[in-house]
Amino acid sequence: MIQINALLIFFLSAFIGTALLRWLLKQLNSSHLKKFGNQVPEALTGEIDETQLGKIRDYAVESSRFDTVESLVGDALTLAAVLSGILPWLLGLILSWNLSFVLSGLIFFGALALVSILLGLPFDLYGTFVIEKKYGFSTITLKLWLADLAKGLMVSVIILGALLTAFLALLDHAPHLWWFLSWLIFASFQLVMIWLYPIIIAPLFNKYDPVQDEELRNEIVAMMAEVGLKTEGVYQMDAAKRSRHTNAYFTGLGKTKRIVLFDTLLSSHSREEILSVLAHEIGHWRKKHVLRQLLFIEVLSLVVLYLAYRLIDWPLLYATFGFTQQIPYVGILLLVAVFGPLSFFVAPLASKAIRRFEREADAFAADLGRAAPLRLALIRLAKDNLSNLHPHPLYAWFYYTHPPLTERIAYLERLEKAKAP
Repeated sequence: MIQINALLIFFLSAFIGTALLRWLLKQLNSSHLKKFGNQVPEALTGEIDETQLGKIRDYAVESSRFDTVESLVGDALTLAAVLSGILPWLLGLILSWNLSFVLSGLIFFGALALVSILLGLPFDLYGTFVIEKKYGFSTITLKLWLADLAKGLMVSVIILGALLTAFLALLDHAPHLWWFLSWLIFASFQLVMIWLYPIIIAPLFNKYDPVQDEELRNEIVAMMAEVGLKTEGVYQMDAAKRSRHTNAYFTGLGKTKRIVLFDTLLSSHSREEILSVLAHEIGHWRKKHVLRQLLFIEVLSLVVLYLAYRLIDWPLLYATFGFTQQIPYVGILLLVAVFGPLSFFVAPLASKAIRRFEREADAFAADLGRAAPLRLALIRLAKDNLSNLHPHPLYAWFYYTHPPLTERIAYLERLEKAKAP
């Protein structure tokens, strides 16, 4: 039976407070967009017409409304699961089977994951086949969507199942060192995944071919050599069979490092714009942003695991939510539930740091003389992806990992003028 005490009050306050603040931020952003969404930003005068502006506004508002509903439903179901007593019932059922610690933990988390996936399917279907289709993005067929779902589940079961098995085994057999040994496994896994993802996992979902435009490929390799970087190859990905959204990215580690361009980007952008986008991405590598983010995640995960180790034997944690036995893997779940909402208030600090990385990468592209084509590429990307041109400043501060478009354009213009003779 759930106990009403200070810990439960703290949990409810943090959970409901976070959900309410998240809702308020979305409402604030939507209201701001409705108020200013019919105005073309000065930096985009002549680049976007009223029809495009209206489509951008409608897409942003409808997507935000859908995200709000999905979040509220998810929050309601989470509260119901935690407060209804269904979790202690599920644990009691599994323990009655007299299975090993590891197997019972796998079934416990597997059941929760299965329910979460099933409840999320209607939202995924609606977002993909209604909203994204309505605004001309989604090109995926139901058959391909089902195939992606099946392959995604298969990959998740294999990888996450192996990680969870190792984690549960350490909880059971190394009660005083599991936090540190788990961290070592997690850190190693991160590096291995970065290395293997481009050559094993990504090809399960998309086809990767060397860029067909030989001149563009040569220019990319030359630009990489100019800044002292080597890459295993330059590839184009068949993104168009799923969506018309455009993108480009670096991936891999060591000999698996490669540049990936969406075929939608290749078909909609000029060669100079593509090179400028890649110059920005190269800036992330040269400034070691990927390494710095990885190191931050590793340090943070070590701290979190140690704190979990210190709190996992806290009797009040289990009693508050109706558990009569202190099962360590249940304690991990409860710690995530109780203290997870607090991460929402840390997110703006992480977003601010990443926005600084983006400005540094923009400056790097400008140093290569590509400020002007990068501005044009960003405008085209915003138009093609129907990006919100009028985010509320507070919403952007909380959520945006890239500076708003108008800020990036103004920043690039200042860099361009500073380099002018």
